[in-house]
Amino acid sequence: MSKTQPVILDVRNIAPRERHPKIFNTFDSLKKGEMMALINDHDPKPLKYQLDAERTGQLDWKYIEQGPEIWKVEITKK
Repeated sequence: MSKTQPVILDVRNIAPRERHPKIFNTFDSLKKGEMMALINDHDPKPLKYQLDAERTGQLDWKYIEQGPEIWKVEITKK
């Protein structure tokens, strides 16, 4: 399996109500084994709960940076 570059999704300049739909659309467009790097201005823990509930067993979640100003998470599609 070749390692592809992650899809970078910086949601800091996206309106809060548009963030989750954009993140879900981006995640859904990934192929198995591909990764997105999410950049946010707060801890996206509620998003993890929502992804786990709606895409159960489909992802790995790994914090790369945890604030205080920037949070980066690698989300890999299983």
